[in-house]
Amino acid sequence: MNDVWRSLDDVPADLGRTVVTVGNFDGVHLGHQHVIARAGELARELGADGVVAVIFEPHPIAVLRPEHAPPTLTTVDTRVDLLVESGVDGVLVLPFSREVAGWSPERFVRDVLVDALHARAVVVGANFRFGNRAAGDVATLRELGAELDFVAEGIALDGGPQVWSSTYVRNCLSTGDVEGAAEALGRPFTVRGVVVVGDKRGRELGYPTANVPTSGMQCAPADGVYAGRLLRLDTGEQMPAAISVGTNPTFAGERERRVESYVLPEAAGDDLDLYGVEVEVAFVSRIRGMLRFDSVEQLVEQMADDVRRTRARLVEQPR
Repeated sequence: MNDVWRSLDDVPADLGRTVVTVGNFDGVHLGHQHVIARAGELARELGADGVVAVIFEPHPIAVLRPEHAPPTLTTVDTRVDLLVESGVDGVLVLPFSREVAGWSPERFVRDVLVDALHARAVVVGANFRFGNRAAGDVATLRELGAELDFVAEGIALDGGPQVWSSTYVRNCLSTGDVEGAAEALGRPFTVRGVVVVGDKRGRELGYPTANVPTSGMQCAPADGVYAGRLLRLDTGEQMPAAISVGTNPTFAGERERRVESYVLPEAAGDDLDLYGVEVEVAFVSRIRGMLRFDSVEQLVEQMADDVRRTRARLVEQPR
């Protein structure tokens, strides 16, 4: 299958019986992966034709209560990629609007799960709610499934003592705990974007960086310096990097928050040019918080130490 549908109209009419999982899946963390794994097991047990994930774009809270909308951990395209990597065979990106928010649980089940996706089973997180005013839950799914020929399961998003959630990952990132975020995600946290031309101050200081602006709606770790890796999405080349997140407080007038990656010289070569290239920046370990320096000389001395510590951290954590 391995298809992505951007509306209900895009789903082929001859789609076979599927196991469906529904949610925002922001970050596709270990709790989400647990749900997807169970959906895969059910698909094999029931002889279904595949697993389909239903996600919403934009996030329902961004439509219903935009002032309370959290920054997203992943763009919708990254989410689709991660879902497929986790074992999903198809993804329905359902455009979310106030009209869709007003659908009753029964309409959502009939229009989306049954008529479009031909659900044989539905697997969701145990706290899943859906439909107008969040009136539907797992019990609702089971009741409607008995009528419409599908089974439903609610899966606890367990992570040992911690229940994994997108909120938990955001809380880790807000304190710079990228290792805690990685534990919940099952992989390092990443941001993705196109490298833009910056002020070139790093180049003047001997530390040229690849700059990716951070959108107000996409998460980034707390301001500071991190050891990590930069992946070129055009070539697949991955390079070790010292990564700064913040607004360059040492220099007056710098207010745009950016992710700036200095690729270690042993990996950069003599002619590394990343302008206009889409990259993915992975955060492995926090080096320090953001500091303001009284002189450029102090900043350069600290940057040299940051690079030394980054190299040491990446040797300790080679993957």
